[in-house]
Amino acid sequence: MAGRLTAAGSRILGGGGARAAAAALRHRAGMGLPVGRHIVPDKPLPTNDELLWDNGTPFPEPCIDRLAPHIGKYEALTWLCGGLSFFATLGLAAALNDKASKIPYVSAQCKRVFV
Repeated sequence: MAGRLTAAGSRILGGGGARAAAAALRHRAGMGLPVGRHIVPDKPLPTNDELLWDNGTPFPEPCIDRLAPHIGKYEALTWLCGGLSFFATLGLAAALNDKASKIPYVSAQCKRVFV
């Protein structure tokens, strides 16, 4: 089986025998590293360089999102607590109105319907 895969890889890669195919497959099928070349810095990095996400686009963006600078931390805390309390109330209401826990046995009518 391994011989057939090597032969198929050799045909795809343009001949050269099994050794050439094995060598090419060892090096990620000739595609190189998945993230490109590593650039080694030749001068010191600027201060707070890790706070910018620069993926090669013309406009590097900050890692810390400043989506709504007009909302203060106490207003954000109020919204967070309000949302969490809403879901806590919803969960409590679902737990109190649990119909399955109020009927501990299967009624005779349900047995006739499902049988």
